[in-house]
Amino acid sequence: MTVQDLVLVGHGMVGQRFLEALFEQPTAEQPCRWRVTVLAEEPRPAYDRVHLTSWFSGTSAEELSLCPPEFIAEHGIDLRLGDPVAAIDRAARTVTTAAGLRLRYDALVLATGSYPFVPPVPGHDAAGCHVYRTIDDLVAIREQAAGARVGAVVGGGLLGLEAAGALRAMGLRTHVVEFAPRLMALQVDEGGGAVLRRKIEELGVRVHTGAGTQRIGTGEDGRVRSMELSDGSELDVDLVVFSAGVRPRDQLARDCGLAVGERGGIAVDRTCRTSDEHIWAIGECALAVDGRVYGLVAPGYAMAEAVARELTSGGGEFTGADTSTKLKLLGVDVASFGDALGATEGAVDVLYANAAAGVYKKLVIGPDNRLLGGVLVGDAESYPTLRPLAASRSQLPGPAEQFLLPAGTPGSARLELPDEAVVCSCHNVSKAVVRAAVAEQGATSLAEVKKCTKAGTGCGSCVKLLGSIVDTELAAAGVEVARGLCEHFAHTRAELYEIVRVKGITSFSRLIEEHGTGDGCDDCKPAVASILASLGNGHVLDGEQAALQDTNDHFLANLQRNGSYSVVPRVPGGEITAEGLIVIGEIARDYGLYTKITGGQRIDLFGATVDQLPQIWQRLVAAGFESGHAYGKALRTVKSCVGQTWCRYGVQDSVALAIELELRYRGLRAPHKLKSAVSGCARECAEAQGKDFGVIATAEGWNLYVGGNGGMTPRHADLLAADLDHDTLIRTIDRFLMFYIRTADRLERTAPWLARLDGGIDHLRAVLLDDALGICAELDELMGRHVETYEDEWAATLADPERLRRFVSFANAPGTPDPTVRFVPERDQIRPARPDEDGRVLISSANLEVRTR
Repeated sequence: MTVQDLVLVGHGMVGQRFLEALFEQPTAEQPCRWRVTVLAEEPRPAYDRVHLTSWFSGTSAEELSLCPPEFIAEHGIDLRLGDPVAAIDRAARTVTTAAGLRLRYDALVLATGSYPFVPPVPGHDAAGCHVYRTIDDLVAIREQAAGARVGAVVGGGLLGLEAAGALRAMGLRTHVVEFAPRLMALQVDEGGGAVLRRKIEELGVRVHTGAGTQRIGTGEDGRVRSMELSDGSELDVDLVVFSAGVRPRDQLARDCGLAVGERGGIAVDRTCRTSDEHIWAIGECALAVDGRVYGLVAPGYAMAEAVARELTSGGGEFTGADTSTKLKLLGVDVASFGDALGATEGAVDVLYANAAAGVYKKLVIGPDNRLLGGVLVGDAESYPTLRPLAASRSQLPGPAEQFLLPAGTPGSARLELPDEAVVCSCHNVSKAVVRAAVAEQGATSLAEVKKCTKAGTGCGSCVKLLGSIVDTELAAAGVEVARGLCEHFAHTRAELYEIVRVKGITSFSRLIEEHGTGDGCDDCKPAVASILASLGNGHVLDGEQAALQDTNDHFLANLQRNGSYSVVPRVPGGEITAEGLIVIGEIARDYGLYTKITGGQRIDLFGATVDQLPQIWQRLVAAGFESGHAYGKALRTVKSCVGQTWCRYGVQDSVALAIELELRYRGLRAPHKLKSAVSGCARECAEAQGKDFGVIATAEGWNLYVGGNGGMTPRHADLLAADLDHDTLIRTIDRFLMFYIRTADRLERTAPWLARLDGGIDHLRAVLLDDALGICAELDELMGRHVETYEDEWAATLADPERLRRFVSFANAPGTPDPTVRFVPERDQIRPARPDEDGRVLISSANLEVRTR
């Protein structure tokens, strides 16, 4: 077999998918015949642009990466970053990079993507003007936002609204300027655009539609100061983000004489081959045979896979792709699929709208009741089912209005997908393929199905539907889908909670004897311990409960990677006295602890040994501090801005409310950790919408948001209720927390819990505000009991000699610390094992040295 040279120009999402598909095709009988070089303009490998905005919420560039280093090494790919191609010589079949590297190719694949369009208005290049395309763009925006007050986004499409959400989350008063008469004009209709606008403006973002940008005004320092609009208005802004669409990056093709479209895009045939038989183009730089430049990831993936097949086995063909989209923009669910705007001849619209709830739904129906497309704003729960039916233009099994009504409403109906329906549009995986993965390939879990089909590994919008299909198929095959907590309990965590609550069970041994089997495990023991603690069954270190706890709970402190522990005293609302700071500083000095200000406005003390913990607590408790529960699945912090007391924008006392909430819910044990925040105005400096529950001040009261999380899958919280008075706010949060504790699964945070809750935020609103389940009195009583019976776990431990007995560094040396053990400062350099002057071996770690003969 002759090995040939393939050069890939561009390493974005589509380029990476091409590489994956290229190396998926070969077999032992027919190995890959391509030696691959990748030339990339950016300084980092392919990363997830679909979830780019999550970078502002703490997701790192490494977490966004789509290209594991081992993938490059395994396939012998020569990846060259930061060196874009400058020229193509078609006659010599070579490419030359900006750095002067010249490479020959047998096949050339262009995956150069697109570039942001910046309207050529005066001042568009001033300091403070940005685009929203790469991680480097986001770094520049965040640096600029640190000193800005007001930001404006030019463009009200998908990316523009994401950019607006990012600016707002960074505390800027935000404007969105859209030339079209409505937001997301290409995806939603007039009705959907109106609901979307209202929902976004309720969050404090000013929307200007039907207006173009005429001029960017600057100050004497050359920085942005204003924006003039075509309707005659002028905005006071100091940061501008252009998100007015993209254009295909086709200049390389133009320069070397390849055919391009009249309005841009490298012209390709059905195999994505350009006008040169040795060159292909994929993704946003390509103009497909249907005359479209596709700006979404799913069509790009389909092109990449078609070219990979063509270059390995032949027969690759791209015939178009699904352009459906589902996003959460500034906390608002928006979905568009199929012929969303009803362009098909003879199409009719079926509408459902609830202005009070901010919900708009439309289905586009063709002849014979066939589903052609739709728009969903405010409630996109049915998107995973409706989208594949529209893609296959399937006939609805009943009147269309039945499938728009909220779940549980009289007259509503559920849909059953046909086998040919495409479940995952990113990787073109049908329901039949998913079923075959279970029935024929032996997959027994969602993770295994994702691995063997790639379904659910793109944008992720199909994962919920995918899981439902997998569970149904397993059940049909006679495979019992385990829904219990673990092998020792057939009940879910929520069911066990009810059993413990109703029967008054106060011990793990009784619970497993009456409702489980065996002795328990590391899954069920901490989960039951959490249930017992949340129902107020004594101190976590008392009797049998102590043996159930997670590692951190055993010592009421966080175990660190070097074997030491961290101590985090509670600092409600981040408010602390000078005397308190001095006490913490003296403790850190006396015990040689490393200190760090946390993101939750507390001070973390690192490097304590087990035997030092009670001594440290004693001094903290004497100074008025108590446990911050950083070690437990409990409330961590209620972060706050300085509010109206100090900030000129504040409209309410956010610090006082944050302190009240933190003191009210301190020590509340839950299925997972809980974080909260209170912002004193819509600038949102406390980042309340990224928390499990967050509060934002309004001129009339408080807005309550729930179900937001950071971490690997950041999620903006949903607005549960607006303009609440103080007492109603507290009562609603009480009920929210107790309902979550009562119904969530083991180690399930509020975001996934809310996502799987039938009826979602609307159901939660009905339960907590309208008492739809008739349980609000129980939830109120449970929270009242927690507030009345709270005690500080550190102080309670210090008062009990029996509990204190566990706090020794070595079980066989409970007295004076062993003189052969020396603890060194956290920041000391780690040294290798070596003999000392007496011939003893010195084993050292970050803060522990043990001498042994």
